[in-house]
Amino acid sequence: MMNGYGKSDSLILPEKPSNKAGATEEVEGRRLAKGKPLKSSTCRTQGRESVSRGLERIRQAADRDRKQRFTALFHHVYDVDQLRRAYLALKRDAAPGIDGETWRQYGEGVEERLQDLFHRLKRGAYRANPVLRAYIPKRDGGQRSIGIPTLEDKIVQRAVAEVFGVIYELDFLGFSYGFRPKRDAHQAIDALSVGIVTKKVNWVLDADIRGFFDTLDHEWLVKFIKHRVGDRRIVRLIQKWLKAGALEEGEQIQSEVGTVQGGSISPLLANIYLHYVFDLWIQRWRKKQAQGDVIVVRWADDFIVGFEQRSEGERFLSELRERLRKFGLELHPDKTRLIEFGRYARSNRARRGEGKPETFNFLGFTHICSETKKGGFTVLRKTVRKRLQAKLKEVK
Repeated sequence: MMNGYGKSDSLILPEKPSNKAGATEEVEGRRLAKGKPLKSSTCRTQGRESVSRGLERIRQAADRDRKQRFTALFHHVYDVDQLRRAYLALKRDAAPGIDGETWRQYGEGVEERLQDLFHRLKRGAYRANPVLRAYIPKRDGGQRSIGIPTLEDKIVQRAVAEVFGVIYELDFLGFSYGFRPKRDAHQAIDALSVGIVTKKVNWVLDADIRGFFDTLDHEWLVKFIKHRVGDRRIVRLIQKWLKAGALEEGEQIQSEVGTVQGGSISPLLANIYLHYVFDLWIQRWRKKQAQGDVIVVRWADDFIVGFEQRSEGERFLSELRERLRKFGLELHPDKTRLIEFGRYARSNRARRGEGKPETFNFLGFTHICSETKKGGFTVLRKTVRKRLQAKLKEVK
């Protein structure tokens, strides 16, 4: 158990989801990633089967004991078959990193190169490279920073992510949907709608963490990983990527916070961070402190929480701000609000002489209080206007 939490902030391991879990508590998938053979080969097929058996043993051990720390994982990463699987799983046409090397270029003599990477990993000679920083436009008119790792860094990150995924997919909770196997945005918004319709939800907290990927604290992240992973070589790999920094306009930039979006490992690291900072905490909060119904759906750093009582929503928001502050995070003041939303929102606001219930955006859709043809309550979803306009302009 790690220090630094205090009595009320100790790490809490998730319970196994029950068969009676609601839509917002859907059990996460446990499928192992599959790779395609480079070409038909009995030896390579046996190698892939060996890798799968090794990962399956890890999964079984993680499932038996949710408190177990894994001290021997690194050999699953520097396995040549695992590295080959990781290489084949990468996008063929992805932009190159600072070395300018593409997937196809690396594929020329790939077996020799993977053998060389294997030996460097084994003897500790592997070095992480800075990511190439680039910017892509956001829907709100701003720019999102992404980092493009070198091809070799992508391979090793992918291999580590597969090993980590076997463990953490058993730990992650049902209301976490972003960047996970067998889960997508449509499942997240469907779970949200079902939760609002079937539970006693009258108030909705639409929350967004300001600059999450830029402010994630490295020291806390490593502490969280060590709670489950005791293999120091794996931990050092993670630290190498975090400390490698980014190259922007020829200048190398390093920071003690943040993980640049774009790497194969970044989404998983983000989920691990929020699993301990947010997911386990809110799971305990609604079990121990909430008096009414509380639902939650999280997609990366964007999440929606529904409440039966306004007072609980306000209290939760206050405590959430304090919780995030302990881990170097804060809610975006312009993108976080508690609104009246749910089955009785329209009638309650009409009785008070107020207008229609406010709407909120989540995963590209505007959510609206509405009615079915029979007069029952439902949540109407429409594509966010800015996204729709951008799509129409693109088609035109």
